[in-house]
Amino acid sequence: MLRAMSRKSQSQKQKRKRRHIHRPAAHHMPPGSIIVDPDAPKPVLNIIAFSPDAYEEADITDVGAIAGYRAQWPVVWVNVTGLGDAQVIRQLGDEFGLHRLALEDVVNLYQRAKVENFGDRLFIVTRMIAQRSPLETEQLSLFLGPGFVLTIQQRPGDPLDPIRQRIRKRQGRVRDNQADYLAYALLDAVMDDYFPVLEEHGERIETMEEKLLDRPRPELLTEIRQAKRDLMTLRRALWPQREALNSLARDPHEIIAPETRIFFRDCYDHALRLMEMTEHYREHCSDLMDVYLTSLSHRMNEIMKTLTVIASIFIPLTFIVGIYGMNFDIEASPWNMPELYTYWGYPAVMLMMLFLSLAMLWYFRRKGWIGKSAQ
Repeated sequence: MLRAMSRKSQSQKQKRKRRHIHRPAAHHMPPGSIIVDPDAPKPVLNIIAFSPDAYEEADITDVGAIAGYRAQWPVVWVNVTGLGDAQVIRQLGDEFGLHRLALEDVVNLYQRAKVENFGDRLFIVTRMIAQRSPLETEQLSLFLGPGFVLTIQQRPGDPLDPIRQRIRKRQGRVRDNQADYLAYALLDAVMDDYFPVLEEHGERIETMEEKLLDRPRPELLTEIRQAKRDLMTLRRALWPQREALNSLARDPHEIIAPETRIFFRDCYDHALRLMEMTEHYREHCSDLMDVYLTSLSHRMNEIMKTLTVIASIFIPLTFIVGIYGMNFDIEASPWNMPELYTYWGYPAVMLMMLFLSLAMLWYFRRKGWIGKSAQ
C-alpha cells in the first residue's frame, strides 16, 4: 500500500512538472525580466519590407540587420518564430524601443488577448488557432510602431500567409497603407481563421445529433464532451479578443490613423459573430447532452416494457405449469388432479396456455402498450 501511495505521489509530481514545463515564469524576479523556456524553439526571423511600388523579403539571422531595412523602407514587418533565446528578444526590444514589461508578457505565454498603449507603441496580444486535438490556441504577440509591425509566435505555422501573398502580389490595400493597416490585416486574418473551425464544429454537432436520434451510444457522449471542451477553449480565447478589438476600434491611439479605425470596427464585428456562433454551438452541445440522456432513458423504458410484457405473459403460464407439477397421488383421493389421466389432458393444457398467451398479447396491443400505438 505504501509503494502504491509512493507511485501515486510520483505520478502527480510528474504531471505537475509536465503541466508547467512550457510556462516560463519569472517568480521572485524583478519586473521586466525575460526568462525563456530552454526547450522552446530558437527564434527564426523573417522580414518583409515594402512600399507601394516594391517589396523585399528575407530570412535574417542578425537583429542588427533590421535597422537597414527600416531606414530604406516605409513599412517593415518582422515575424519571429520561436522563443528559445532571451538575448534575441532583448535585442528586438532595443531595436524597436519596446517596453520591458511588454517583452516579459511575450515570453510568459498564455496571456489573455489585450491591448496595451505605450504612446507611439502598441502591444497587442491575440490568440491563434492551433490545429491539434484537443483544440488549442497559441499566443501571437504584435507590436505596432512608426513604420513597423513586429509579430512573435511560439512555433511555426500561422494564418498569416494570405497577408504575405497580398504583399508579394500587390493585392488589396496593404502596400498602399501604413503599418497600422498592416496590423489590422494581420489581426483580421487571425480572426478569419476561426470561422472554418467553428463551421467544422457545427457540421460535427449536426452529425452527432443524427447519430443520437438514430441510436445513442456511450461513445457519442465522449464526442459531445470533447466538442464542448473545444468550444470552451474557443470561448476563452474569443471573449477577451472581442474587448481588445473594441478598444482598437473605439479608443484613439497615437499610432492608429482615424481612417484605419474603421477597419478595426469590421474586425470587431467578426469577433462578435464568432462569439455568437460559439455560444450557439455550446448551447447546442448542452441540448445534445439532454437528447442523449432522454434517448437513453426512452430506450431503457422500451427495454423494460418489453421485458415486463414477456414476464406478464409467462406469469400465468408458470402458474399453470406449477399446478400440474405437483405430484399428488390420484389413488389417495378423487380430487387429486384427476385430469392428469384424461386422454386429451396434455394437448388441452398446451392449447389453453397458447390461447392465454395470445389473449394477453391482444389485450396489451389494444391498450396501446405494444405495437405501433406504443411509439
